Amino acid sequence: MEKFLAINPIVTQIPVAWGEMDALQHVNNVVYFRYFETARIDFFNRLFPLDSLYKSGIGPVISENQARYKRPVTFPDTLLVSVSISDIHSDRFTMHYQAFSKQQQVVTTLGTSVAVMFNFKTGKKAELPAELQAILKQHELA
Repeated sequence: MEKFLAINPIVTQIPVAWGEMDALQHVNNVVYFRYFETARIDFFNRLFPLDSLYKSGIGPVISENQARYKRPVTFPDTLLVSVSISDIHSDRFTMHYQAFSKQQQVVTTLGTSVAVMFNFKTGKKAELPAELQAILKQHELA
């Protein structure tokens, strides 16, 4: 776990709930997108709270999600979900997630989301604010 934390500076700890398991007795595949969302919001709350952007009428929206399930997760467990960034463009970027199981001591799930900046007033894509773009670059995958 120390190695995972050393190479992943932005990590959100998420306890697995009993009710997140399905009939096959492991966390249901849909739940991981909630975990990714929780980690994504935590990432922004720590580095660039989105409240002021949303008040101005723009903000990131998810245009694509993907998950790769490497190992099943069961209750009880706690996941450490890391966030990193790639493919930064003027109007979008990709967020990468790794879910590390404390119980199994391995990465169990990988995921990505493509976030597009959107102007809610015009209904069209918007440019990434320079300050946000700078923060994203600090967390870009090497």
